[in-house]
Amino acid sequence: MKNVNTVVSTAMASLIALGALGLQSEAFAADKKDVEKCYGVTKAGKNDCKTLSNACAGHSTADNQKDAFIALPAGTCERIVGGSLEAPADMK
Repeated sequence: MKNVNTVVSTAMASLIALGALGLQSEAFAADKKDVEKCYGVTKAGKNDCKTLSNACAGHSTADNQKDAFIALPAGTCERIVGGSLEAPADMK
């Protein structure tokens, strides 16, 4: 009986793990498509990439920094007050 419980437990754990891996790969695929850069809406230290004043993600120095962006699902940025799909002119 103990052997059967071990086999069943192992099988269930395997199914749960495979399911979790499937969900992660779907989420990753969704991250790559249908996203846009939204400038001017990030909190300090929460930007996704470099800005004019720093070279790394997560290093913006002020809230709503105009040259800092965050990747958002397509169509979201236009609905956020202060959000812009265009980088500031001096950043291009």
